[in-house]
Amino acid sequence: MYNGEAYITGSCVIRDNRVYRDGELLLETPRELELPEFLRAGYDHFSGQYPKFHKMDPLSKLGWLAAEVLLKETPLNGYPRESVGLILANKSASLDTDLRYYDSVKDIASPALFVYTLPNIVMGEISIRHGFKGENAFFTTDVFDREFMVGYISQLFLEKAVSACLCGWVEVMGPAYEVMLYKVERAGDGGLVFNADNLQKAASI
Repeated sequence: MYNGEAYITGSCVIRDNRVYRDGELLLETPRELELPEFLRAGYDHFSGQYPKFHKMDPLSKLGWLAAEVLLKETPLNGYPRESVGLILANKSASLDTDLRYYDSVKDIASPALFVYTLPNIVMGEISIRHGFKGENAFFTTDVFDREFMVGYISQLFLEKAVSACLCGWVEVMGPAYEVMLYKVERAGDGGLVFNADNLQKAASI
């Protein structure tokens, strides 16, 4: 009888102007490069063929880029689109974009910014890119609550609501940002067992 056990089969960490996949440094830019320029450098390096990227807010760009890095060589194509979940969390919700939208209202409100004044829009951008149609949720917590994330997603696996899942932490507020994105699957060849300690281990760069 299936007990809900799942495995971490990939990870992507983006912080300090560096991009890692499965612990390997794939891209590094000078520390003084600001976030918009770093994101553009990441887009050019890993994709460069998705014009909609340039219209996204920083939160969506970060999540989209991490998913691109994580899934480019090992996509979740072996599952029905309805069985791939997407569960994310952060601290600031969409406040970074909210503040910039508020500033734009002083002159003429920016519809381009207003589109991104919900934190779950990043999930929509990832889902559109990769065709995911499964369970999804976005949580806000002061820190990345790994125990909660594991408990929530393990229940989805146990209930057979998902067969695979992208999950993690996507945070941006002003110049500060961090992404820890994980690919989790019911069957994992050599992957780490999906638990809080291994989430920490996979992101310890």
